[in-house]
Amino acid sequence: MVEAVEETVRQPWRATLLSIFPEMFPGPLGLSLAGRALEEGLWSIDAVDIRGFAPGRHRNVDDSPFGGGAGMVMRPDVLDAAIRGTPAPGPLVYMTPRGRMLDQSLVRQLAEGPGVRVLCGRFEGVDQRVLEAHEALEISVGDFVLSGGEPAALVMLDAIVRLLPGVIGKQESLAEESFEWGLLEYPHYTRPQVWDGREVPDVLLSGHHEKINAWRKRQAEDVTRRRRPDLWDRYQAAKTGNEG
Repeated sequence: MVEAVEETVRQPWRATLLSIFPEMFPGPLGLSLAGRALEEGLWSIDAVDIRGFAPGRHRNVDDSPFGGGAGMVMRPDVLDAAIRGTPAPGPLVYMTPRGRMLDQSLVRQLAEGPGVRVLCGRFEGVDQRVLEAHEALEISVGDFVLSGGEPAALVMLDAIVRLLPGVIGKQESLAEESFEWGLLEYPHYTRPQVWDGREVPDVLLSGHHEKINAWRKRQAEDVTRRRRPDLWDRYQAAKTGNEG
């Protein structure tokens, strides 16, 4: 008698957002590739209103900071209630300019997990104690300040969702994008062959795939060296390490 082998069915990748503006989601994530993947059940998104966990008639989620200073701080008791009251798979992420910089490596790591639960701060930020209590992963999308964590969360989720299985039709296109190999992406060209007096590089018309690939690599290296010396130094170090 042949025993039945149980297949492990991967659950849709799940994004859970904790925000005082849950109506901001899915926003642009409900359109284009991410929106189609959402409709097809390749991933799911839930937006939870933090104010629903605030006590009192006015549902206050913030208070003045100890030590003085401008602005208000989101209260740890309210955020703790929201976090504990919204169980979801994956790490708790807090979007903040002081967090670890979001890069393709971290995006891929999060995409390979079951999902994320994202705390979107407002005002001057959130009480540090709740971040420590829940071991939140603090992530930044750049060295600038936004009015809240929601726009940053949309950026992060867009980067993650497009890596999920079935979202992008041609998987090989993902491997050629910026940052996948530590380099910025090479330039692209399409019809017309001559536009505004500018011609497409001859090598791209040659049909010689080895020459085309070599040209694209040189272009990627050149643009990375000129525009992102930090990435170029990292790429060179990794290249030297592999050769050693």
